[in-house]
Amino acid sequence: MVAFDIGFTRDAGVRFPVICGAMYPCSNPELIAGVSKAGGLGVIQPVSMEFVHKHSLARGISMIRRITGNPVGFNAIVEKSSARYEERMRKWIDIALEHGIRFFITALGNPGWVVDKVHDFGGKVYHDVTGLKWARKALDNGVDGLICVNNRAGGHTGAKAARALYDSLSGLGVPLVCAGGIGHPDQFNEVMDMGYSGVQMGTRFIAAKECTAHDDYKQAILKAGEDDIVLTDKISGVPVSVINTPYISRTGTRAGWLAKKMLRHPRGKHYMRMIYTLKSVWQLKQASVRGVGYQAFFQAGKSVGSINSEESAETIVKSFAHRLTNGI
Repeated sequence: MVAFDIGFTRDAGVRFPVICGAMYPCSNPELIAGVSKAGGLGVIQPVSMEFVHKHSLARGISMIRRITGNPVGFNAIVEKSSARYEERMRKWIDIALEHGIRFFITALGNPGWVVDKVHDFGGKVYHDVTGLKWARKALDNGVDGLICVNNRAGGHTGAKAARALYDSLSGLGVPLVCAGGIGHPDQFNEVMDMGYSGVQMGTRFIAAKECTAHDDYKQAILKAGEDDIVLTDKISGVPVSVINTPYISRTGTRAGWLAKKMLRHPRGKHYMRMIYTLKSVWQLKQASVRGVGYQAFFQAGKSVGSINSEESAETIVKSFAHRLTNGI
């Protein structure tokens, strides 16, 4: 066994190196608060908070604070999809900072302006990456750590295994958090022994009692094995990991010829991704709320193979933290 790198827990101010990854549409306030109360880090996803769970960001944070005063994080997707979206994200970040949030996870764009804002308040920013090229770009823009998305992750997935990704990034001198394929404490121990500073889990926490996702979604996770996870490019134009539901089997996982042509075009790809995103945002929300009776696809990673029961957020966090609490 190797000693844990405490870089992440120090930066986030949490007891245990466990993040409940921000999820659209599954990041409801009760789940976020439950993970943070247990000593991990719950992360707010503002689009999910406002457009799925129907709480203004300020109200959602207040709900979380009534449950726990422990640190929570904030997810900022910084892709330049539109000027209106960027303006809204800037306001959300200002609200988060005003409410004392000091740990931010950025994704899908240049995090520089988020870093500048957050560092002014003494906070930390970690950025989602899938490889060395993107890690260097993020570090050039001042991020404090990296969320390393591997090929077992749910949702937008990476291409490398956890070990290969760690080996390619371990010389960069910042904390690395493993994201993807962690559903059991043994898997947690394995990646922490590699040298990761923490883990980020999404799929495991959808099957938490505090998560308000439809029971069909939770049951799909509990019943699925690794072979039931497939990649589809029909959600956003890039590979996304989902459970192979009857709807997915019926409609297929590959974009049509026109969509593929547009996705290869320098300008067309942005329009095509916007079309996919608008459709998928609606479908994800409906499936999470209404279950498999709707045109359902459920985002999930290969950790489904090790998830067999619905547990409380506290039970999940403490089971992964067992090795730390026992001083090993």
